Formats: sequence, C-alpha cells, structure tokens
Amino acid sequence: MVICIVGLTYTAFTRDESVDWHSNIYTGLVGVLVFFMIISILTLPNGPFIRPHPALWRCVLGLSIIYLLTLQFLLHQDYNTIRAVILWFDPSMVNYTVNSEKEYGTNCWDVSTERLWGHVDWFAFGHYWGWGMKALVIRHYGILWSISIMWELTEMVFGHLLPNFYECWWDNLILDVLLCNGLGIFTGMQVCKFLEMREYKWESIKNIGSAKGKFKRALLQFTPESWTHVRWLDPNSSFMRLVAITQFMLIWQVVELNTFFIKHIFPMPAEHPICVTRILMTGLIAAPTIRQYYTYVTDPQCKRLGTQCWVFFMITFSELILVIKFGLDLFSHTQLSMMGLWLVLIVAVSCAGVWVSHVIYRWRHQAPCLPDQEDIITPEKVSRFLSEVDTGAAPSPRVQRTPTKKEGGGPRKRGVKLPP
Repeated sequence: MVICIVGLTYTAFTRDESVDWHSNIYTGLVGVLVFFMIISILTLPNGPFIRPHPALWRCVLGLSIIYLLTLQFLLHQDYNTIRAVILWFDPSMVNYTVNSEKEYGTNCWDVSTERLWGHVDWFAFGHYWGWGMKALVIRHYGILWSISIMWELTEMVFGHLLPNFYECWWDNLILDVLLCNGLGIFTGMQVCKFLEMREYKWESIKNIGSAKGKFKRALLQFTPESWTHVRWLDPNSSFMRLVAITQFMLIWQVVELNTFFIKHIFPMPAEHPICVTRILMTGLIAAPTIRQYYTYVTDPQCKRLGTQCWVFFMITFSELILVIKFGLDLFSHTQLSMMGLWLVLIVAVSCAGVWVSHVIYRWRHQAPCLPDQEDIITPEKVSRFLSEVDTGAAPSPRVQRTPTKKEGGGPRKRGVKLPP
C-alpha cells in the first residue's frame, strides 16, 4: 500500500497533463484498474483455486467485476458513442466493414488439397487450443462432445443472421468437429489424466539447496496443487442434474454467440486486440466459474452458487442485452422457427449426451459374468440347493456357531473383565 501511495503521488505531481488528453485518459484508466486490483486482493473472497496463488484468482474476480461495470456503462450509451470509443482505441477501424471477412461456405463441392490446407489457418489452431483449454476445466468427454456438436448446429441455425456462420459440410464435420475440436478435447483430457495420476509432493522452496531445484520448484508453482477427478454424471443423478447440464450448455452457447455478434455489430476483425482480450479474459474467468458451478451441481453440501459464478452469469446476459439493443436491425430478420428449433436442439443434444454417457459408463463398469454361472429362474435355484443339501454336496444352512461344551468336557467359560 505504501508503494502504491508513493507511486500515485509521484505520478500525480510529475506528469504534464496539458500535453495530450488521450494520455491522461489512458493513465487514469490504468490507475483505476491497478487500484481496483489491489482492493480485490485485500477484500474479495478466495476462489476455488489456490495455484499459483489465491491473490491471482481474487484479481480474476476483480477483473470480471470491472468488465461487468464497463458493460453497464456501455448499455446506457448510443451506438455512435461506443463506436467512437473503439476508434479512440484503434483509429484503423474507421474503414473496416464486416463484408471484408473471409467466407467459408462457397463452392462446397470443390474439394482439393489446396483448399483444405487454406482452411487450416490460425482459426483452426484457435479451435484446437480452445477446446484443449475447455477440456481442462470441464473434464468430461460426453459434455465436451455435446457442446462441440451443439455449436456446429448453432452455427447452422444462426447462419441466416451471420453469413460467416455458413460453412461447407466437410468444414463443419471433418475440420471442426473431428480434427480441431476432437484433437483438442483428446489432448486436454490426456493432460487431465496425467495430472490426475501424478503424485503431488510439494516441498518448500526454502528447503531446496540447489539453484536448479529452486527454479524448478518456482515453475511448479504454476501447476495445480492437486487434481481431483470430476464426475458430472453418475447413475444415481437426479432429473435436476439433467436440467443443470442443459442450462450449462445453453449459457455456453450464448457466450460463444456473444463473441461473434459483438464483432459483427461493432465491426472488428476476429484478431483485433479487443476481441482477443475479451476471449482470453472470458476463458480466465470461466475456469473458476465452471468449478463453482460443478460444485453446486454435484455437492449436496453446497447450498449456493459461488460469487464468480454469479458475476459470470451477469456478464453473459449483459453482453446479450448489449448486442440485442444495438443489433435490432439485424435481429429483426430473426426467424422464430429457427430459434425454437435451436432450443429444441439444445435439450435434445443434452439428453442424448447424458444418455450416451450413462450407456458408456454402464458398459465400462458392468460386473463380469462368471463362466460357471447359469441363467436359471429362482424356483430351480431353490430346488437345486435343497437337493445338494440332501445329498451332502452342499453345506447345511444350519451351523452350530457357539459350542456349549469345551473339548475337555467342562462347561464353556467366558472371561469377562468387570469394572473396578
């Protein structure tokens, strides 16, 4: 705190505010952000994670609150003001239009090696990396594949609003679902498997003598302290678990849709720093959010959602309100039948994912049948057992458990120690 006060005093009295008002605003925003992060570290509750340090996840919660308040401010502005803010950050966006974006859904039957390779751009790597990160936080094959398939269906349903969603069948099925998403899910789940089987033995860095050991221990500080196996679904889960999974998938689709609607309504390329920063920030905020939501859904002792989870929900719906408010011309072309189909698909895919997960679980954990066991009805089993008892092939069900006489002939005595 002393360092912050000294730095603030030095900056306030040594900067020349008359040179550039843009610099004044930048400096003021940075000061607000820094001091809010300090307040977050001192006052906000801990998150579900403790590595690399609980203070980091308090800062993540503070950052999400800052973003939520920024969205509340933008909701009360007009379109030209928000557009002016974007141009103030990046004047090169003045002539950018959404028509200059790359199209993926043309000449779908013109398939060649060159065209397939042309679609393997940085977006493909983003798909792979993103699904690897999603696998690290969700850790369930059934839910991951359900969300992956549902997102491709979402692109088809919302293609009449965002033409960039239209993709060729081989792009949707092969490049996206099977290759990029599938490899990302597999890689992330393998990392989860490695972290789950790893033996965690942490030693204080003060007890390590070599410099190499201290450096290695410092790097390990950014790895999990422990790794717990998650179980979103189990055979004893109730109907409300299915509702929670469906709600989880719905919110996930809305978060993804907000990404594309924001960059379409406020024209920006996908690689713009504002878009990239929002995606990275959303991924960082989503990690503790999913963990808190999972705990609330699966732990009977947990009676309320975590703070980070509530803030994330408010961010999601604030972004949705923002894009609807400033995209009324776009959403006026919405086909209600497609929206109804989208909601039905979310429920159907959720139910199908839960059902397939249960089938696979029973198949993997079914009890092996003994080779000498025969499939006979109960009366036949009783008759066979009684016949074996009569012939002496089976032990009698009546067993003398406590003898009344010792082998020596005397009465059986039981040693009992009485209290003094």
